[in-house]
Amino acid sequence: MLERGYDATSVNDIARALGMTKAGLYHYIRGKEALLFEIISFGLDQVRDEVVRPAQALRDPEARLRQLVARHALIITRAHGAVAHLTDEVRALPPPMRRKINQRMRAYFELVRDTLGELKAAGRLRDVDLTVAAFGIVGTVIWFPRWFRSGGRLTAEQASAEIASLALASVLRPQAGARRPRLRLVRRGRR
Repeated sequence: MLERGYDATSVNDIARALGMTKAGLYHYIRGKEALLFEIISFGLDQVRDEVVRPAQALRDPEARLRQLVARHALIITRAHGAVAHLTDEVRALPPPMRRKINQRMRAYFELVRDTLGELKAAGRLRDVDLTVAAFGIVGTVIWFPRWFRSGGRLTAEQASAEIASLALASVLRPQAGARRPRLRLVRRGRR
C-alpha cells in the first residue's frame, strides 16, 4: 500500500506481499478497509502509549510540547514512516471507521493546542493563532518521515530533537537576554 497507494493496491497484492493466498488473508481480515483501519489504529496506539501518556505527565507546558514533538517525530520514522503515510488514506475508510480514527487524531491535536494555550496564558507564546500553530506543529511532525532518511548524517533521535527545537522556536517568545543561535548551513558531506 505504501508504494502504490491505497486505491491502487488490491487485496491480491497484499496477500502476495505477505506470501499468502487471498483466501488465507481473508481469514485474518474482513477486507482492505479493515486492514487500513487496523494499521492506522496501531499507529495511533503507539502515539498514545509512547508520546501522549509520557507527555501528559509533564506539568510544564514547554517541556510537554517539546516531548510531544520529539517523541512523535522519533516514532513516526519507524518502518520508513509507513503508518504515517497511510494516515493520508483515512478518507478511504467507511464513515464509522473514519469517525473513530478522526476522533483519536483530533484528541491528539487538541492536546497540542491546549498545551499551546497554557503557554499563551503564561505569556510564553508568540502572538500566533493556537489552531494554526497546532496544525503547523502536527503537520511538521507528520511530514518528517517523508524526507528523513535512516543512515543519513543525523540519527532519528538527532533529527527528532531538531524538529522539536524548530517547532518550539516558531511559537515561543524569545527569552529576554537569551542569545540567538547563529544559523549555520551545512552542505552534505561537510561539517
